[in-house]
Amino acid sequence: MSNLLSMKTDKSKPIYVVDLFCGAGGLTRGLLDSGLNVVAGYDIDGFCKHSFETNNSPAKFIEKSICQISKKDIKSHYPSKGWNVLVGCAPCQPFSTYTQGKTDPEDHRWSLLREFMRLVTESKPAIVSMENVVGLQKHIVFAEFIARLSSLGYHVNVSRVFCPDYGIPQNRTRLVVLASRLGEIELQKPTCNSDSFMTVRKSIGKLARLSAGEADLTDPLHRCSRLSRLNRKRMALSTPGGTWRDWPKKLIARCHNEESGLTYGSVYGRMKWDEPSPTITTQFFGFGNGRFGHPEQDRALSLREGAILQTFPANYEFLGPDSEFSMRRLGGLIGNAVPVKLGQVIGSTIKEHLIAHES
Repeated sequence: MSNLLSMKTDKSKPIYVVDLFCGAGGLTRGLLDSGLNVVAGYDIDGFCKHSFETNNSPAKFIEKSICQISKKDIKSHYPSKGWNVLVGCAPCQPFSTYTQGKTDPEDHRWSLLREFMRLVTESKPAIVSMENVVGLQKHIVFAEFIARLSSLGYHVNVSRVFCPDYGIPQNRTRLVVLASRLGEIELQKPTCNSDSFMTVRKSIGKLARLSAGEADLTDPLHRCSRLSRLNRKRMALSTPGGTWRDWPKKLIARCHNEESGLTYGSVYGRMKWDEPSPTITTQFFGFGNGRFGHPEQDRALSLREGAILQTFPANYEFLGPDSEFSMRRLGGLIGNAVPVKLGQVIGSTIKEHLIAHES
């Protein structure tokens, strides 16, 4: 990666970004691609360090809980001259539809957005951006966040983003907050429509064929999970867009014959080649965890395929030379990430906004 510390707007003032809850660097990579200068990423999970720093140099990874980050820490990344930007994506599990409403009010993750707000209040950056699941809007913590931004003098814009509208090959809708102390700010307009959406075929159709449990010798991330004998039979009878309801009764899981399981029609499904994929979750590598079956090969998605559907570059490195291989941990890094192209849209919006407000 080229050194980006001298990157500036089209006029003079450089832009310095700190990424909270940075994870593997999806948002950071997108911001860098848009021309912003990300100087640091914070995350409590040290497993993210290799992927964040290896792919996003010269941005530095700092392993630290947001609850322990101080105003001094944030200010240390912002030189005296330049635009200061603070971005982040707090863990979304407490607000996600995948929790089925079973949220725990004692879950400490509910407080993480308030900690983000604390750092905004203390450091007062020119621009704040936050990305999360749309379900966050239903919770009081989101209303508090928006009200606090407004009280600090920020102009706040809240957008529901349908990812295929921006060239992301994934049926994913996300919440994007942009806030500026300089004036009104609005996310860039969509670049695609239903006739030009990026599809599964266009994204991963040319990757090497794999059998269940196999790994590509040239790319250790292009590896997929094994299938049990029963799931191999189920996979062989699954069609793109179909469901487990299409199988012979003897292959249907007991839980799906019960009333509580009848509505889960998308599990054990294959994706369709010529449509965007379903939302990539942290469990996308498992055939039974959603519609994550390959459109034609009898297996679930590989880790690399999931990363590409999250719009990570095809050579993005997630695993260090001394790291223990774990489908679960690597799937978590990929599934929890902000899609890189969404980060690029956010970054381009911020850059154009700051250029327009150069003094």
